[in-house]
Amino acid sequence: MIRLLAAIGAATLALLAAIGRVSMFTAETLSHLVRGPFYGRAFGVALLQIGYFSLPVVGLTALFTGGALALQIYSGGARFSAEAVVPQIVAIGMVRELGPVLVGLMVAARVTSSIAAEIATMKVTEQIDALVTLSTNPMKYLTLPRVLAATLVVPLLVAVGDTIGILGGYIVGTERLGFNAASYLQNTVDFLEAKDIISSLAKGAVFGFIAALMGCYYGMHSSEGAAGVGRSTKGAVVAASVLILAANFFLTEAFFSA
Repeated sequence: MIRLLAAIGAATLALLAAIGRVSMFTAETLSHLVRGPFYGRAFGVALLQIGYFSLPVVGLTALFTGGALALQIYSGGARFSAEAVVPQIVAIGMVRELGPVLVGLMVAARVTSSIAAEIATMKVTEQIDALVTLSTNPMKYLTLPRVLAATLVVPLLVAVGDTIGILGGYIVGTERLGFNAASYLQNTVDFLEAKDIISSLAKGAVFGFIAALMGCYYGMHSSEGAAGVGRSTKGAVVAASVLILAANFFLTEAFFSA
């Protein structure tokens, strides 16, 4: 019993210590927003890598998810003679939940892993130490541009994902399920509200911030050697994915609680 309590206490202390380290890392990153210099080239490269090169995976994921969602809603709705609600539920499901969450998880899989591996490799090969000797702040040069770029560009990816997901539902609905094209589009537009779109974009910004921050944090705190780089990459993706899902719950509660 004593060993069990000791293990629980040790795990709790380790969790609190990790939360403290991440909080301090976040505060240090944000503090550089108001202090120069700002590395515009690094920011532009991050925008391109996080935004543009994520479009294919985001588009394909959203397209097939929207199509599958339409099929599932139609099949389930048929039990209650409610097949006509497919356009509305596909739209609200993609915009409120599936679009932002799937884009966030795809960004975590693609971008967080890339950032963590790159920065961890720089650390174990002493490139970060070289930046310090050149009077370049690693947080300002490596972390801030990536975090800022992800926070700004992931909402755009979410908007693209929402649109393509609805398009996937539209294609399946009209070509496979026999919906009238004009009626499907009209029902989609009429059912969505401004709050749905705002919540989707806000989630995108938060998820982008989390994904980039976790990649930078784990990269900066990587241990030595190739195994350390692997552990940092794995830890970054897992942490980002879990935090994105947790943040999604609290954001949904904030936007849509009665």
